[in-house]
Amino acid sequence: MKIYMYLDESGSIHKNSKTKYFAVGGYFTFAHDKLKIISKYKKINYEMKQNKNLSLDQEIKSYHMKDAEKINIFDNIQDMDTFFGCAKVFDKQAMKKEIIYSNIFFNYAVKLLIKDCVIPLLNLELLANEVEFIVSIDNRNIRVGELNNLETYLKTEFCLENFNFKITYYDSKNHYGIQLADLVVNTFYNYYKNKNIVKAVVPHLKSKNFRISLFPGDKISGRVQKITYNNKDKS
Repeated sequence: MKIYMYLDESGSIHKNSKTKYFAVGGYFTFAHDKLKIISKYKKINYEMKQNKNLSLDQEIKSYHMKDAEKINIFDNIQDMDTFFGCAKVFDKQAMKKEIIYSNIFFNYAVKLLIKDCVIPLLNLELLANEVEFIVSIDNRNIRVGELNNLETYLKTEFCLENFNFKITYYDSKNHYGIQLADLVVNTFYNYYKNKNIVKAVVPHLKSKNFRISLFPGDKISGRVQKITYNNKDKS
C-alpha cells in the first residue's frame, strides 16, 4: 500500500529563534484521492489569484489568505474520502535543551509526526504487503548535503516495521500539494501560538479529517478511529 504525504513546517527550529512553537505537518492520502485533492486545491487557488489579480506563477502562502478563503479550501477538501490533515506541534520552551542542529531535529519531528499522527490511524493487521510512504516536502530549508538524510533516518527508525520511505523535495511555489500542506500545518501552529488568529477557521474543521499531537506529552486531538481501506487503498 502506498501512502502519499505532503509536508511543510511553521515556526522556526533554528537555535537562535525565540518563537515558542514549531510545527511540522500537512496531510496524507491514498492513491485514488491523490490527484483529486491536488486538482481541487489547484482550482480554488486559481480562483483566488483571479480575485486578487495575481499572476498565476505567484504562490499564495497561508498567511496571505483571508479567513473566508481558508474556510472555503477546507470545506471543499476535507470531505474527500482519504484526506487526512496532520500536525506535530512542539512547545520549544518545555524542552530542557536547546536545538543545536535544526536538520537533525527536523528529521526527528517528521518521525514523531508519522509515529503519532499517521501510524495510529492505519489498521496494519489488515495489510500483508509493504507500506510505502511517498513523502513530498518543501525544500526551502534543506541544504544539498542533507537531501538523503531524512529518508535514511526514517528507514532506520522504523526498521522493525514493513515500511519503506521515498522522500522528494520540491519548491512549494510549483507544488500545490505542499501549498495545501502549508495551510494545514500553519493553521494548527497558529492555534497554539495564538488561538485568535484562527478562531474563525478552526470551528469549520472536522475532527474525522485531522489528527494533531502536541510535544512533549501524549496529548492528541482529532481523529482516533482507524481508517477503513478499500481495494484501491491496498494496492
